[in-house]
Amino acid sequence: MDARLLASLSKITAEEQLLLGGNMVEKSMYASGRDFTVDSAKMLKSGALIAIRPHTRFAPFPRHTHNYIEIMYMCSGKTTHIINGGAPLTLQAGEMLFLNKHACHAISRAEVQDVAVNFIILPQFFDTALEMLGGDNMLSRFLQSSLQTAQSEVSYLHFKVADVLPVQNLVENMVWSIVNKQPNTHKINKTTMALLMLTLLNFTSCIDTPQKADNTNALVMAALREIDENYHDASLSRVAEKHNVSAAYVSRLVKESMGAGFTQLLQQKRLSKAAVLLKTSTIPVRDIIAAVGYDNTSYFHRVFKEAFGASPKEYRKRG
Repeated sequence: MDARLLASLSKITAEEQLLLGGNMVEKSMYASGRDFTVDSAKMLKSGALIAIRPHTRFAPFPRHTHNYIEIMYMCSGKTTHIINGGAPLTLQAGEMLFLNKHACHAISRAEVQDVAVNFIILPQFFDTALEMLGGDNMLSRFLQSSLQTAQSEVSYLHFKVADVLPVQNLVENMVWSIVNKQPNTHKINKTTMALLMLTLLNFTSCIDTPQKADNTNALVMAALREIDENYHDASLSRVAEKHNVSAAYVSRLVKESMGAGFTQLLQQKRLSKAAVLLKTSTIPVRDIIAAVGYDNTSYFHRVFKEAFGASPKEYRKRG
């Protein structure tokens, strides 16, 4: 990160001065009411959809939820997190943590060198990103689940992308834009966020989740990764065997979390890939059917027409 930008984010705030004196985090600064739900109304200016705030250091940040989407980016040092009572997760410099707005989250004490930025984001800010992402990939499904489901099993995404230069550049550009309040900031930031999401799609292998077999977040993410990376011959049994659980158990978790079963999500992925190939290539329809993983031509034609309202040939002719 640019040294001047990092120096600006590293400044000790008035709140942190009090914490250095031995005080604890004052919950009323963040939340209203008895429950510790960090309130976007206290974090954002009226009418704003996004803001950034350096993470508060020098005291543990108590367990809390948020009524917005939070993305935490580690500028320097590290922080340790407990999400939904799970095993400690360490966020290293250059890494990102996407949190479902209903995830229960606590953070251990951070020291002076542990500089992180919290992106505070209302759901409508993601409209451009969701439009550009489409609906047939892991990240868009996570976002939609975060925005629409009260208790999503996919509660967080931990991207280990410290060495991915395009991601680092896009995050720094967005932080700089918000800090410096340039003209057209709103449009620039929405577009930058969409580009960041598209770039992250190329690095789903960098997503880290707990590897315990009974961890629902890990199982659901493994199933979604199987669909994204192996849609031609994706297998729920392969995911289940790798995690030493039953296929029925993984299937139930996926359905509860995503609102659609593994087979339905796989079919959506395959049909979406087929539609792209029909629009962007001259590959014969029979070869496209085989390429996306179908061996029953009649079945493919039926489900494609149900999904797109036209046969594959008619869909291609529409241009």
